[in-house]
Amino acid sequence: MSTIAENIAKVGARIREAAQASQRNLADIGLLAVSKTKPADAIREAHAAGLRDFGENYLQEALEKQAALSDLALIWHFIGPIQSNKTRPIAEHFDWVHSVDRLKIAQRLSDQRPAHLAPLNICLQVNVSAEDSKSGCSPEELPELARAVSALPNLKLRGLMAIPEPTDDVAAQHAAFARLRQLRDDLALDLDTLSMGMSHDLEAAIAEGATWVRIGTALFGARDYGQPTH
Repeated sequence: MSTIAENIAKVGARIREAAQASQRNLADIGLLAVSKTKPADAIREAHAAGLRDFGENYLQEALEKQAALSDLALIWHFIGPIQSNKTRPIAEHFDWVHSVDRLKIAQRLSDQRPAHLAPLNICLQVNVSAEDSKSGCSPEELPELARAVSALPNLKLRGLMAIPEPTDDVAAQHAAFARLRQLRDDLALDLDTLSMGMSHDLEAAIAEGATWVRIGTALFGARDYGQPTH
């Protein structure tokens, strides 16, 4: 078994154990492999081991990998900050966008989504830890933004995403994820998605209702940020 396949099996076991511990249905928890800075061959290896959902942060890098892997049936998720001049290729080449945090970006994605494609699945990114360095709308801005995005014709608002401040304090992990779940529930918009939890805190995220856990390091190893990140 390859290292990536071994890692997928280990992460899968962690997800199963967390689901059992919180009495959740394993089928409701998706594993999103965060493949940013990793080569196309690593994605091909992960796909061979059973994964099909891959998350990318850097547009040009992602488009190059999509072209190299066009023979595979993959589902592509954009999970990084979005600049206005990047919305068209994102609208054209991705199935999910987890990082929408303002209406202008959502409107551009809707306007630029090709008519022959299904509506683009959208998560709104919320800055639950109020970090200056983090993208995301504030919890106070969320209700108005969610109502506006849910009305856009070529998008399907699925739920919320957050990247809480990293911490080893398990209680603090739970509190941040519980807050995102409560924000989603308070919207009362029939949303089914919570994109939250990474390699170091997926157990707390699953306990609080995560439907996507975004896992990179635990699957592919440490990232090399020495290369261009587009």
